[in-house]
Amino acid sequence: MAGVRADESAPIRVLIVDDDALVRAGLTLMLKGAPDLHIVGAVADGAEVEGAVAEHGPDVVLMDLRMGGVGGIEATRRLRSRSGAPEVVVLTTFDADELVFEALRSGASGFLLKDTPPEGIVDAVRKVVAGEPILSPSITRKLIAHLMPEQETQRRTDARRVLARLSEREREVALAVAQGKPNALIADDLHMSVGTVKGYISRILTKAGLNNRVQLALIVHDAGL
Repeated sequence: MAGVRADESAPIRVLIVDDDALVRAGLTLMLKGAPDLHIVGAVADGAEVEGAVAEHGPDVVLMDLRMGGVGGIEATRRLRSRSGAPEVVVLTTFDADELVFEALRSGASGFLLKDTPPEGIVDAVRKVVAGEPILSPSITRKLIAHLMPEQETQRRTDARRVLARLSEREREVALAVAQGKPNALIADDLHMSVGTVKGYISRILTKAGLNNRVQLALIVHDAGL
């Protein structure tokens, strides 16, 4: 799981990873217009990500999927396996890109199309830092539809084994997360405080050995719930 920001009032620190210099420049210029975001760096290869994260300490990494060197999936996998890793949002040209799903399974918190309007990218960065979903249920279903059929039975077995570790209340929260509900709505539906919901989600992720709520949503869908 990602580390907690030391100062919630400080600007959100963003690292950009893309092998296209024009994209890096465009994203940097675009995000600089948001007063609560701070671009700490921009690199051109997934191989540079871990070093840049260690140097700059970003809260969010905007990660291109397709790069000439180390690609976004492998870079995400390496980064998210580390304790206190920043959130990762992958960037892609097409929402049906077969690599998007693999990136989400590797620990990315969601994805953005490269033609997303500036305000949409800024809003997504804010949401992912706040622990809110930036992947709609409809997009999740579309991605799941691209999975190989022969893998479905094993995925379902594995997912149900993971969910069996949860209490009944934890499974209710997990299902709500999979439905794309934000914490406030989950709290209302299940008659909890938002703080209690956050506590449940943290415990669920720990029990299930997951990085974030997107991976949790995928597990619930894999289980057929």
